[in-house]
Amino acid sequence: MHSFLPDLFWGLGMGLVGSVLFSAIGLVSGTDETTTIAPLTLLVVLLGVPPTGIFTFWLAAAVSKHITHAVPTALLGIPGDTMAVPLMPQATALKRLGIPHIALRKMISSAVIAAVVAVPLSIGFALLLAPFGQMIMKGAPWIFLAAALLIAYFSAGRWASVLALIPFVLVISALQSFTAKFGVKLGVSYFLGIAVSPLIADLIAVLSPVERRHMLRDAPRRFSLAPDVKSWSGYFPNPFRVLDGVQIRWTIAAAAISSATFVFSPVAMTVILGEVVASRIKHAYHRLTTVISVRNGVTEATYIAEALIPLVAFGLPLSPVAAGPAAPLFNAPPRFSVDSATGHVVNLHTMMTPMQFLLYGLLAVILGAVVAYPFAMNYAHAAASFVSRRVSHEAIIGTFFGLVLVIGLWEGGALGLLVILTVGLFGGLLYRVIGFNTGVQFMGYYAAALGMPALIKLFVG
Repeated sequence: MHSFLPDLFWGLGMGLVGSVLFSAIGLVSGTDETTTIAPLTLLVVLLGVPPTGIFTFWLAAAVSKHITHAVPTALLGIPGDTMAVPLMPQATALKRLGIPHIALRKMISSAVIAAVVAVPLSIGFALLLAPFGQMIMKGAPWIFLAAALLIAYFSAGRWASVLALIPFVLVISALQSFTAKFGVKLGVSYFLGIAVSPLIADLIAVLSPVERRHMLRDAPRRFSLAPDVKSWSGYFPNPFRVLDGVQIRWTIAAAAISSATFVFSPVAMTVILGEVVASRIKHAYHRLTTVISVRNGVTEATYIAEALIPLVAFGLPLSPVAAGPAAPLFNAPPRFSVDSATGHVVNLHTMMTPMQFLLYGLLAVILGAVVAYPFAMNYAHAAASFVSRRVSHEAIIGTFFGLVLVIGLWEGGALGLLVILTVGLFGGLLYRVIGFNTGVQFMGYYAAALGMPALIKLFVG
């Protein structure tokens, strides 16, 4: 009881912070999860917050952001983040019909339901896989290599991303050898460089006269907001009354399927399950509202499952989400680590029990839903208008970039900044040109850290 109460207070406090903070951040279009959730979670880890507080903060942040990212997606016609891109066809169609508020309410209601379903199911699937943990840890180097190739193939770049893994892994390995000569061992800096790689590439591209001409715009971007319509009484609407029976059943079924997968791309899962649902509903309007509901539910459930299953079962970041936005839960030197030689892990996997993951996972979902859901349902119109008119997107991104620089200096000084710049520019250019996304890059980093020593030992001896 003595240790439970402090853990509970940390979970409540940090979960509330994550919910409030990322309910606001989710309103800003284009704020990628890896660029925002990951650096702040890393900061929470390095500040010494207890494990339950770290976990609740991350999950509440993810749940909240995937509720409020629906606001710019539905009301402004701009993707709230990477995961919102597959929702754009239905969001645009419903906006043209003059009912973006319907799309918004369906989206965020399905996200709440999917999150509640995903936490216990993901932990259940993780416990089924856990007995194979020792076997997987011994084969970790080869698993990371195989997972990197698989995730690269299913990314937007397909075979180009698979081939790009070779130079990317070699660059990471070369940088590790270079910094080792000066007695500097970096981990966080590589992670940060990958997290902000698209941003670094864009910032440097602005300095090029050729690229700057392509970025010029004739006028500020315009947007339009439909009138706000409220169809319920009270502050906290019931998500089961916002969705109809068919939509509820499809959302729960899709969330259950998503909760059993942890290797495939979240975007791919969103698209595939959305197409499955679309093929089974004939009425055009009902098809649009159901598909957008299911797809947003899948974004929530997939994020939860791809973090929880590897974390609870193995402690190894064996998914795009685990290797990207959730990476600080696995590897945040000097506090959390994954040993490159043995696959031995020291992270939340070894610090929390499955029952704690379930308890604090549900607590995070409840906090995210209590903060983000009624806020988005009641104030989405006013919030979208305020953010679009008054909040500088560049200022938000600049804040996160400044945080990245501070952490890089803390870990490795000038070498840390050079590694962030090098990895960020190289990875960002690959992302811009061939679709070599950050999820693939994170798997490439782990393939370099774990797989390359095994390959060298195999061929060189």
